[in-house]
Amino acid sequence: NQTTQNIGARRLYTMMERLLEEVSFEAPDMKMGKVVVNAAYVEERLKEVTEDEDLSKFIL
Repeated sequence: NQTTQNIGARRLYTMMERLLEEVSFEAPDMKMGKVVVNAAYVEERLKEVTEDEDLSKFIL
């Protein structure tokens, strides 16, 4: 699980946790009923993780 290539359950959990950390923390105080997670949101939250990776091979 050192790189994105070998993404196991723990690594996936960590990525999802990082992705949704702010939303989870702020949820009780949020007035809106939903949160949209789009490509821009994912790129912003995970940019430090994905900066050095060639992710094109993971796109289906």
